[in-house]
Amino acid sequence: MDKFTDKLLIDNVDNLSKLLGTFDENISIIMRETDTIIYVRDDVIYFSGDENAVNIAKTVIVELLEVVNSGETIDKSRIIYCIELAKEGSSGDIRSLMSGVIAITSRGKPVKCKTFGQKTYVDAIKKNTVVFGVGPAGTGKTYLAVAMAVSAYKNKEVEKIILTRPAVEAGERLGFLPGDLQSKVDPYLRPLYDALQEMFGLETYLKLMERGVIEIAPLAYMRGRTLNNSFIILDEAQNTTREQMKMFLTRMGEGSKVIVTGDVTQIDLPDGKKSGLKHAIGVLKGINDIAIIKLTHKDVVRHPLVMEIIKAYTKDEENKN
Repeated sequence: MDKFTDKLLIDNVDNLSKLLGTFDENISIIMRETDTIIYVRDDVIYFSGDENAVNIAKTVIVELLEVVNSGETIDKSRIIYCIELAKEGSSGDIRSLMSGVIAITSRGKPVKCKTFGQKTYVDAIKKNTVVFGVGPAGTGKTYLAVAMAVSAYKNKEVEKIILTRPAVEAGERLGFLPGDLQSKVDPYLRPLYDALQEMFGLETYLKLMERGVIEIAPLAYMRGRTLNNSFIILDEAQNTTREQMKMFLTRMGEGSKVIVTGDVTQIDLPDGKKSGLKHAIGVLKGINDIAIIKLTHKDVVRHPLVMEIIKAYTKDEENKN
C-alpha cells in the first residue's frame, strides 16, 4: 500500500529553526508521536505516512508555526499537548492560550495558561467566588491560584492573600520535629512560600509578610475567624476531613474569593477518615457562584514523563476497579 504524502510551504523561514528545535528534536518528537516521516527542504516541509497521521502531523506543525511566529517558545510538553489535541480534532484554538497574561513574576516572566484545562480553571476563578481545582500533580493548580491571588492584590481587588494547607501528620509525628510550631509546619507550606516569592520577589514578599498582607498558616489557624476582602487558597485539600472543609469554607467573609485545590488520588488521611474535598465536590455541585474544575493528565505542565506516569497509574486504578 502506497504511503500518503503531503507538503507545507513555509511563508516565514526566519522562525523555522525554532520550530525544528536543536538537531531537529521537535520534528523528531512529532514523527515519533504521529508515526510519520517528516523532512525539510529549503522552505518546504514534506510529510509521508498514513493519511490520517500525515494530516495530524501537518496540523500540529501549522499550529506550532503560529506559536513561534507570535514570539512564544515551544517545548516537548507543548508539542505533545498539541499532538493530543490534533488527534481529538480540537487543535484549532491553541493560539488562544497564548493571548492572556495572568501575572508577571518578579523577574518579568509572564505567567500564561498552557492548556485548555488551565484556561478553563483561570476563567472560572475570574467569574466565581468559590472554585475547586481538582487534578493530578503538575497541572498548575496551586501555582495558577497564587498567580491569580497576586494579580487580584495588585489590582486592589483584595487586601490580603491567605494561603493554608492541612498539616496531615499533625499530632504525634509533628511533635517530634525540632523548633517552634511555625518551624514544624513550614515543610507543609514550603510550596506556597516558593510560589509567592517567585511572583513578588523575596524582598517584597518579606515586607508583605511582615505587614500581614500575606498570611501562610496551617488550616487549624483558620478556625473561629471571618476572612474579609481576602484571596484565600486552600491547598492539598484532599487531606482535609469533612469537618475541616466545612470549617474552612464558612470562614469566607465579604469581598473574598476562595480557591480550593487538591488531588483526590493522593489522599494521606488515616484509615477511616473520608476526604473533605471528595465530599465537598459532591455536596456543592450545582450551586451558583461555585465552580468545580477537573484537570487531567493532559494539563500536566511538568516534565513530559510526569504525564505518562499519571496515565499509567490512572489506567492501573481503572483496571483494579
